[in-house]
Amino acid sequence: MKLILRLLVSLGLATAASASNDPRLSSWYTVDSGQYARIYRTDGEKAASRPETTWSNGRQIQAQPAFSGVQQILVSANWIYIRSTGLGSQIMGPWYMDPQHRRLFPNLPTDQHMILRLPRRPVVQRNRDFQPLGEVGMTVDGVRIFDANDAFSYSNPSGRDADPRGGIGQGDHIWLRDAYVNEGITFDAGQGHQQNWGRYHYHAEAIALRYELGDHVDFDAGTKTYHESPGAPVKHSPIIGWLHDGYPLYGPYGYANATNADSGIRRMVSGFVLRDGRNGSDDLTQTGRRSVPAWDAREQDQPVALEPNETGPAVSAWYPLGHYIQDYAYLGDLGKTQGQDYDLDEFNGRWCVTPEFPHGTYAYFTTIDTAGKPVYPYAMGRAYRGYPSGRLVRSITEPVTTYFTAAPGSTGKSGDTSANTASQTTTLLWSAKDSGGYQVQNR
Repeated sequence: MKLILRLLVSLGLATAASASNDPRLSSWYTVDSGQYARIYRTDGEKAASRPETTWSNGRQIQAQPAFSGVQQILVSANWIYIRSTGLGSQIMGPWYMDPQHRRLFPNLPTDQHMILRLPRRPVVQRNRDFQPLGEVGMTVDGVRIFDANDAFSYSNPSGRDADPRGGIGQGDHIWLRDAYVNEGITFDAGQGHQQNWGRYHYHAEAIALRYELGDHVDFDAGTKTYHESPGAPVKHSPIIGWLHDGYPLYGPYGYANATNADSGIRRMVSGFVLRDGRNGSDDLTQTGRRSVPAWDAREQDQPVALEPNETGPAVSAWYPLGHYIQDYAYLGDLGKTQGQDYDLDEFNGRWCVTPEFPHGTYAYFTTIDTAGKPVYPYAMGRAYRGYPSGRLVRSITEPVTTYFTAAPGSTGKSGDTSANTASQTTTLLWSAKDSGGYQVQNR
């Protein structure tokens, strides 16, 4: 009788094979989950291709290497749980405060040790439940997705945008600043940055992740930057994230006809336009910021016309059109037709067929213009299409099945070792990778 000792390295193999066709489980990007997260602290490190795996600025401290993004996927009858470090799969950074890159952005990312719970069966909202938003979902490589607002808003009494950290107050929460417009200078090449707590996140498209997923994006090895590929896209964008209501977020390219997979591929056109007098909108450069758009009034159950103490600043070089998200009107409120004049509704999605959902689903899409530049509302509007029952949780309190577990440093292969039973003692030698799990079975 021959004794075969089989060494099985934990490679993140699915134990819930029956769920392998569920895109809510299979769409997560885990290729780099066993690799250390890395950052470029400065342009010098980036030019020299010398990333760091530990870092500190005295406030955000990553003293030990942490792995990239998704570390575990668990599933129950009604929920999916994603354990993630919250750190991007690409090399993150550097981050600067100015176009000349003379002042470093003060925050660095750190391991978040987070668990996101998402519904397996999303439910469409029947009665609108307004959400203050902020964090709205997670990219498939385990990074937070935030909404379009950067937490600043205009303070009418003080006549300026209010710092959310205090000082002049929290602002009026009526004219909300657009994060991409006002903070985009602090984003890294992948379009991400982090708060004071080290939470790396996206307000706009995750272009580096799109490149890793093969979504019509090129990487310039010389400048280490990403840009839209030339020419027309030839395939539907992949799922790049999941929002808290359980519906997928795709890249910017979908089927030309929402219900016909053979209709060709095109860039999804946002349903939002600047309130500049075109497309039937009012012109804030002439009227001033004395009213909110209809979609905002609808979402917050408030009048369109504002009281004198609620108005925003006049359009100017300091407060240009597009400075606030309320500077945009929704084409559906201007007599335009979805599917003809634009593709995406006020939530920034549509009901459609996709490669992962050939029978149809509601899906959000990231929005870019013809030049590949992100445009409002970027990932989602100011409300969810479904009920946002997903959220971060501290622990998992129900029975779950493990669908995926990352294998730190794994080569992606299991190995066999044979032993002769003539000896009562068998010694196995292998090169361990970080904290990888191992199991010995006697068969």
